[in-house]
Amino acid sequence: MPERIPTPAEIRRWRQYLADERAEASVYRDLAKRRDGEEKSVLLALAEAEGRHEQHWLGLLGQHEGPPKRPSFRNRFLGLLARRFGSVFVLALAQRSESRSPYATDLDATKAMAADEAIHEEVVRGLATRGRNRLAGSFRAAVFGANDGLVSNLSLVMGMAATGVGSQVVLFSGIAGLLAGALSMGAGEYVSVRSQRELLEASAPTQVTLTAAPELDLKNNELVLVYLARGMSREAAEHRAAERLGHFTCDCDPSLSLRPDTFETADEHETLGTAWGAASSSFCFFASGAIIPIIPFLFGMTGIGALVLACTLVGLVLLGTGGVVGLLSGASPMWRGLRQLGIGLGAAAATYLLGLVFGTIVG
Repeated sequence: MPERIPTPAEIRRWRQYLADERAEASVYRDLAKRRDGEEKSVLLALAEAEGRHEQHWLGLLGQHEGPPKRPSFRNRFLGLLARRFGSVFVLALAQRSESRSPYATDLDATKAMAADEAIHEEVVRGLATRGRNRLAGSFRAAVFGANDGLVSNLSLVMGMAATGVGSQVVLFSGIAGLLAGALSMGAGEYVSVRSQRELLEASAPTQVTLTAAPELDLKNNELVLVYLARGMSREAAEHRAAERLGHFTCDCDPSLSLRPDTFETADEHETLGTAWGAASSSFCFFASGAIIPIIPFLFGMTGIGALVLACTLVGLVLLGTGGVVGLLSGASPMWRGLRQLGIGLGAAAATYLLGLVFGTIVG
């Protein structure tokens, strides 16, 4: 059977695949340098898999390999981030990149390669999920605080300006909105974190089973009720109670083995520190967003020009925060950014219309 002669279009496509596979393998190796343990081994295994794909394209190209081709912009950008940062943002981008692999529809790629890419997406999703979980709380506070400051203060400024009051009144209203909102966010976050910790502390089991067990009525063994309330099956609860009362020391069923009822107690300073940290970060995030709409007024601008510039600045920041949310969630950053923009400017437009109505009624 004569050897297949690839067309120029096929050669170009295969060379691009080859460059991208090499770039992706390099990304995973760079990420592995910043990890240890299991995560490091998983990333190196992904790099090895990309190396197998590289060999496939080298085999098809043969003498047509030519000089190294530049990877796609996406892979070059990923490589830059991986070398400099190695953060969850890189994993989120890599997850999205793996999900867009063309191998499933390319007849020159094997079914095994297409399956590899699908599995790689899930592997990277799992690695990214660890990082997402680590920053979920602080990230939520940052996005919520900043966006709340942006939208609420822009709406306040737009509504006040629509009533026809002077620019100085609009500026002072914006400053008041910034301070009131930031203080409210900080106080609310403090109360929220403290309340959550207190609820968790109230739910933690105590050492009462160790001290009260010797005095219990053996016929009406409330100790079983303690373990049933903690979620054990009746068999496990009766087994644990019998051990606590000293009826036996051997354990025939390892699944019902005795485990000490010891629990870590929350340190009060740590709890207060966490609550204060959440409060201060919420204050700062809200204030950082709320100051954007009043920047034009701080520099002396007035009228429609100041409002247009305020909307433009807020719109750019909303696009940015929405894009970051999209990247971290593995979705389209453009779509998430446009969604944030639409929600924010929609709220501001509604407030502006209400301001016009109030201004007409008062006037």
